[in-house]
Amino acid sequence: MTGPLPDPFADQPDWAPLPPRPIEIVPATGRVELRGRRVLVGLPGLGWRGDLRADDRVVQNSRTYVPVIPEQEWYRAESEQVEVFAPLVPVERVWVETLGNRPSARVIGISSVNLVSLDAPVHRAPTPVFEADAVTGRRVVHVADSGEQRELRAVTETYSGTDGDICVRVTPELEWYRWAWRGQPPTTLEVPVHLLWIE
Repeated sequence: MTGPLPDPFADQPDWAPLPPRPIEIVPATGRVELRGRRVLVGLPGLGWRGDLRADDRVVQNSRTYVPVIPEQEWYRAESEQVEVFAPLVPVERVWVETLGNRPSARVIGISSVNLVSLDAPVHRAPTPVFEADAVTGRRVVHVADSGEQRELRAVTETYSGTDGDICVRVTPELEWYRWAWRGQPPTTLEVPVHLLWIE
C-alpha cells in the first residue's frame, strides 16, 4: 500500500449538533407580536440598547408607542405579579428579536472584523461556547436531539465535569434574574460545552 489510508468518516456528517437558528432583528412597526418579546431600542446612526422586553403597543394622540421594560424587571413583574414602570418608546425606535432560519451551509473563513450598517441593529450569528472567551452571564442555547432550549443563562465558565467532559452550568433566565432580586441561588444544569451556543 503506497497511498494514505482512506478516512472512514469522510462521508459522515459532523459529530457536533447543528447550530441553533440565528436571531433576526425586525422593526416593531411590522406585524409582529410584542408582548414579552426581546427588543432593542435606539436610533439609526447613534446606537442600540438591548436586554429589554416589550409589552403591547399603545396609541396616544395618534402616535404608536411600545412600553419597554428592562428584562430583569419584566421577569420580576411576571413572576411576582407586580407592576413595574415601563417608559413608552416610539414604535419606530423599537426593533424585535425573532428567530430566523438556519443557514443551509456553514460559512468558513470569515474575517473576525465584520462591519455593519448603523441603519438598523444587527445580531451576530450563534457562536459555539467553546470558541468564546467568557460565557458567565451570557444568553446561551442548549442544542439537543429534542431541539433548541432557549432563555438560558450561563452561570459558570467552562470546567471539567464529573464525567471528564468540558461543561458549563446553565439556569433558566427567570432563575438567573430571581437570583439578583431575591438572592436565591438558581438551580443549574451541567451541559457539555459542545451542546451550547452563545445566542
